[in-house]
Amino acid sequence: MAKHTAVEFEADAEEWDPFGKPLFDDPDVRALSRVGVVDIGSNSVRMVVFDGAARSPAYFFNEKVMAGLGQGLAETGRLNPKGRERATVALKRFAALADAMDIGPLTCVATAAMRDAEDGPEFRRMIEAQTGLKLHVIDGPEEARLSAQGVLLGWPEAEGLICDIGGNSMELAEVRGGRVWCRVSSQLGPFRLQLLGDRKAQIAHIQEVMQTLAAEVGTEHRRIYLVGGSWRAIARIDMEFNDYPLHVLHEYAMSPEGLNKTIDRIEKSDMSELRSKTGIGAARMDLVPTAALVLRELVATFGPEEIDVSSYGIREGLLYEQMPERLRRRDPLIEACRHLERRAARIPGFGKRLHAFIQPIWGQVPPEKYRLMRAACLLHDSTWRTHPDYRAEACFENVTRANLSALSHAERVFVGVALLHRYKNNRSNSPFKRLFKLLEDDALQEAEVLGKAMRFGAMFAMDDPRDAGKLLYDAKAKTLELRLSKRGAALHGEVVEARFKALCTALGAEPVVILP
Repeated sequence: MAKHTAVEFEADAEEWDPFGKPLFDDPDVRALSRVGVVDIGSNSVRMVVFDGAARSPAYFFNEKVMAGLGQGLAETGRLNPKGRERATVALKRFAALADAMDIGPLTCVATAAMRDAEDGPEFRRMIEAQTGLKLHVIDGPEEARLSAQGVLLGWPEAEGLICDIGGNSMELAEVRGGRVWCRVSSQLGPFRLQLLGDRKAQIAHIQEVMQTLAAEVGTEHRRIYLVGGSWRAIARIDMEFNDYPLHVLHEYAMSPEGLNKTIDRIEKSDMSELRSKTGIGAARMDLVPTAALVLRELVATFGPEEIDVSSYGIREGLLYEQMPERLRRRDPLIEACRHLERRAARIPGFGKRLHAFIQPIWGQVPPEKYRLMRAACLLHDSTWRTHPDYRAEACFENVTRANLSALSHAERVFVGVALLHRYKNNRSNSPFKRLFKLLEDDALQEAEVLGKAMRFGAMFAMDDPRDAGKLLYDAKAKTLELRLSKRGAALHGEVVEARFKALCTALGAEPVVILP
C-alpha cells in the first residue's frame, strides 16, 4: 500500500484523492479483470479465474483437486500413477471450462513434482497434446519469487520472509520495499520427509536443512508470512485450539510461543477428531504432523516476532506478474471497496463524498486510519437490497468475511462495527459479540462514531452532503456544529435532527445547528 501523508481534505478538493482516480475506465486495467491460472503442485491441482477490480481481484472460479501427483516421488523418482490420472482429468476439465468462460489461454505453472520427476517431461508433453494447454515447469527460486509476489499482491507493505510449503518442497523469499530479494528452495516437503521414517530422523534432517537456508537468506526477519495449504491447516487448528472467533485465515497472526503450544497439542491430538472440528480434508490432514515439525524448526531457526498467514501465493503471484507498476502501487483494500461500491451501491461515487463530509469530525488522522474510514464509506450502502431488519448484520458479516486484502483482523472488525452502526444505533444482543473483543475499547467507540456519522451523512443529502452543510468539531468545547446552507435548511427535518443528535451522543459532544 502506498504511504500517504495525513491530510484534512477541503470540500472542493473533489478531483484530488490520495488513492488515485478509479481504475474502471482504464483499458489496460480492464484487460486484467478476468485472468485464469492453473497451479500444478505436488499435492493439488487448482484452477483460479480472477475477476473484478484488477488490483484486488475476486475469485470468479476456484476449483481444487487433491491429485497427489508428487506422492511417492522421493521413493520412486516418478509421478504417482493415480495422481497422473486425477491430474489429467482435472486439467482436461479446466481447459474445457476456460473455453466455456472465454477467458483466453490459461497460464499454467507446474512446480516441484513435475520438475523433479523422471517422467515429468513426458507427462507434460502428454497434457499439452491432450488439452492444448501450455505448461510452464518452473524451478525452485522462480516458485519462491511468484509466491512472494502473491503475498505482495494482497499485502503490499509486507516486510520479512515468505515461506511457501508444498508436498515435495519448501521455498523461502525475502520481501522488502515492495520487491522480492533473496530466494531459495529446499526439499522440506512433507511427502519427502515422511520417507525418513521416525520423528527423530525427520527432525535432525529438518534442522540441518534449516541451517543451510538460514545461511543463505539470513535470520534478521521480524515477520514470517506462511503460504501453502499445510500452513493454513495448522493455522486453522490454532484457531480451534484458541477458540478464535473469526475464521478468516488471511492475515491471521500467531506468536512464536502460541504457535509452539499449538504444535505441541497437534502432536498429542487425534487427527480424525481435529478433522471433524476444523473441516480440513483427509489428504491435507495427513501432512499436518510432518509439516508441523518443519514449522517448529522454521520458527526456532529464524526467530520471528510474528508469524502471519497469507491466503495468497503462487496463483496470485502470476496475476501480480501481469500488473504494471502503477497498478501495483494502488491500495488493494480501497480498489476492492471501490469495485464493490460501483457494483452494489445505489449511488456509486457517493462514498467518497460522504467521507469528505464527515472527515472534519476527526481532522487529521494517520494514513492507516484514514484508509479504513474511506473503505467504510465506500461500503456503507453495499447491502441496501438486504431486508431492512438485517442490513446491519449483513454489513458486518460481509466485511469481516469478505475476500478483502491489506486488512488485519482487528481492522476488519473495526470497519464491520462502523457499518453495523451505519444501520443500527446500538449493538446490544448482537450475534457478533465475540468478534467485538478483537478491538480495544477506544477503537470500538471510534468505530461506533464513524458508523453514526455515516448513518447521519448518508441520509442528510442524496447527492453531496457538503452542498447541504458543513461539520465543525470543537474538541475543547465538546461541541459538534452543523452549519447548514440554504439548501441544507430545507433538508433539515426530524429524522436528520435525530440522527445528528445520536452522532453527537456517541461523540460525547453537544449538538449545535447553525441556520443560514
